[in-house]
Amino acid sequence: MDVKLDKQYPLDVDAERAWALLTDLKAVAGCMPGAEITEQLSDTSYKGAVKVKVGPAVAQFGGTVDVIESVQAERKMVLRGKGADKGGSSASMDLTATIEADPANPQHCVLNGLAAVVVNGKFAQFGGRLMVQVSDMLLAQFVENFRQAAAALPGADGAAAQASGEASAAPTAQAEPAAPPVVAREINGLGIVWGLLKGWLSSLFAKKA
Repeated sequence: MDVKLDKQYPLDVDAERAWALLTDLKAVAGCMPGAEITEQLSDTSYKGAVKVKVGPAVAQFGGTVDVIESVQAERKMVLRGKGADKGGSSASMDLTATIEADPANPQHCVLNGLAAVVVNGKFAQFGGRLMVQVSDMLLAQFVENFRQAAAALPGADGAAAQASGEASAAPTAQAEPAAPPVVAREINGLGIVWGLLKGWLSSLFAKKA
């Protein structure tokens, strides 16, 4: 089963910090609930894992992520990922992600993602429409974590303020570093199903009204 995703997410973070985070695959993986980079095979290849929890049962997917292209001048990353679980399900994804600066507001940018996903095995039985809905829910969590992590990175203004504070004769209290976002260690399958059920019921009652 093939699924196409074309998403745009406005961020209240400048493009420089968003791009710095996007090029750190370990940090990016930490923004996706249940995902992590477990090993770096080379400068452009990584091993990773994703945990999915449904009630007391936990399934683990293992695979690889390769950086096909990284263009700093365009703030563009092209990634290819593939993985499988012990039950025989497998998935692959080609992703092009770009950071687009906002000319009207230097402190904002847009995260663009264009992905082609191929799913085989038992997960393909859910159908394309349900897979898109699940992807939307997961991506919403990812983007919020990504925004928080990017905002926590030091920017040009923060560096200048720190230098000014160090040059000041009067001692001042040092600001605490921003805490990284708290990310779930596995995807809660029941939470996703419940979210989809609420969406279906809302649409059903809306049609009746």
